[in-house]
Amino acid sequence: MRPVLSVTSECAPLVKTGGLADVAGALPAAVSLAGWEMRTLLPGYPQVMDRVKLKQPLLSETDLFGGTGVIRPGTGGGLDVLVLDAPHLFDRSGAPYLDAEGEDWPDNPERFAALSWMAARIAAEGAGSWRPETLHCHDWQAGFAPVYLQALGASAGSVFTIHNMAFHGLAPATRRAALRLPAEGFTQDGFEFWNQVSSLKAGITWSNKVTTVSPTYARELMRTEFGMGLDGVLRNRSDDFVGILNGIDTVAWDPSTDPHIQTYKSPKGKARMKKELRKEFGLGDSAGPLCIVVSRLSDQKGLDLLVDALPVLVDRGGQLALLGTGDRRIEARLRAVAAAHPSVSVHIEYDEAKSHRMMAGADAILIPSRFEPCGLTQLYALRYGTVPVVAYTGGLVDTVINASPAAIRSGVATGIQFHPVTVDGLARGLFQLLELYSDKKVWSRMQTNAMRSEVGWSASAVQYAELYDQVAPGS
Repeated sequence: MRPVLSVTSECAPLVKTGGLADVAGALPAAVSLAGWEMRTLLPGYPQVMDRVKLKQPLLSETDLFGGTGVIRPGTGGGLDVLVLDAPHLFDRSGAPYLDAEGEDWPDNPERFAALSWMAARIAAEGAGSWRPETLHCHDWQAGFAPVYLQALGASAGSVFTIHNMAFHGLAPATRRAALRLPAEGFTQDGFEFWNQVSSLKAGITWSNKVTTVSPTYARELMRTEFGMGLDGVLRNRSDDFVGILNGIDTVAWDPSTDPHIQTYKSPKGKARMKKELRKEFGLGDSAGPLCIVVSRLSDQKGLDLLVDALPVLVDRGGQLALLGTGDRRIEARLRAVAAAHPSVSVHIEYDEAKSHRMMAGADAILIPSRFEPCGLTQLYALRYGTVPVVAYTGGLVDTVINASPAAIRSGVATGIQFHPVTVDGLARGLFQLLELYSDKKVWSRMQTNAMRSEVGWSASAVQYAELYDQVAPGS
């Protein structure tokens, strides 16, 4: 087994705010089947320190951006991890990136520069007897690691994965030296972005290979409307840039063994789960489809479009159960919609077990995202026979087979794609949902197709392993 270090700011089941954690948590087992031993480097947040069985430190630094930091190996959640124990950076209340008021920690650039710096040191010096041949760096939080690899003279290769282009990890230019970044790198061809330091751009520019989480999103990112100002940088790296589709943990998300739900092995089991889900959300019986949304509440996710298109669904007997947290403005608007419509129930919270029950009991899941790098909720839904209604963008295109007339005739459709990503576009998607749901034979076939979809990691793990092979020393 060849060693690879995954550098990430979150990793399920230890700490999670979004899909990055699920991917980081699933990758080690996936790439092990392709010959790579992956360990995961994580910040020592309180929840990580509590959930990992830690051993004695392997590597230390007395002045790690304002205090002492040590690398401690351990195990937790079925993972082999290396934890950056740096209390001055990570031992604080609040979320990983936000304080109790929902604002970014002002020292986020230093916090995640520290994670990147120690990743590079592990590559240069090893952690005990273990030394990675490759660093797999995830999103802006690990963007400086490829820069530091070069600064420390480490021979390890680097792969940088963009999970969401919307977050650049920006810092004022005045903090460049304090972030241990070379002056010659602060250029248009380096990590400078509108006279700021961009850790996302640093990762894209300095890494050996760049990936993102679906083939369609990779193509979109090289277009001005999706590239968030870095489309030209990615076009310049097009020979080293590839989209590799995310998968999900098919053991954790398995309707036949899921501990969060009653066991069922076919779409017929949905009738029981649907009844229970309606009761949990305070919804009555209805002849229309029970739809769900399980989402971070942000403008990206297009929930304002859903609010405006919702009458198409509820006026025709459909229902909506929503679970999520996020933007306070969106939360308030959704609560108002639920108060006005007895067919709509909104739970403003994060609840992993409840999300499993929702996938199991719903007829359809609505994902009207304005952009979606890959998306995981549609993959969970497919696994549970819950038909996705998705915007035509990013990984949603790559994972859902649209119910076109040809796909229905051929019996291969697994969901509905709508375009353009507007209120009218979504309304047409909801009309199609209602029409298909009324044809029980077609609907049952779509549910069965969904449950048979390949949503695991097998093919993608091979692609990642091939990239590790390409960038490792001596390749």
